[in-house]
Amino acid sequence: MLRTVLPVVAVLGLVLLASSGQAAAITKLKSLKLNVPTSDTMFPAGPGSDAINNNCIACHSADHVLNQPSLSRGAWQEVVNKMITDYKAPISADDAKAIVDYLVRAKGAS
Repeated sequence: MLRTVLPVVAVLGLVLLASSGQAAAITKLKSLKLNVPTSDTMFPAGPGSDAINNNCIACHSADHVLNQPSLSRGAWQEVVNKMITDYKAPISADDAKAIVDYLVRAKGAS
């Protein structure tokens, strides 16, 4: 099977190389300029502020996080877990606990 498929793939590759002008048009890249808002605001000092400043500021401004609605401890834990599992945020278990504790204190549990 492989002996039959390999020559066919090689021929198709050569055909694609021959029509590289068309392939180049498909893969043409262009640069875009994007202005993203910046903020120097840090999370207010307190227990867990080092953990949240060191882990969350890379993607979220403190203003953005602190303007979120009050959530229960479980809901804040789900948010932090999602950042770790879905977005691959490199947050240790100890820092995750400190971040949740900080958010519950700062935003109050609903």
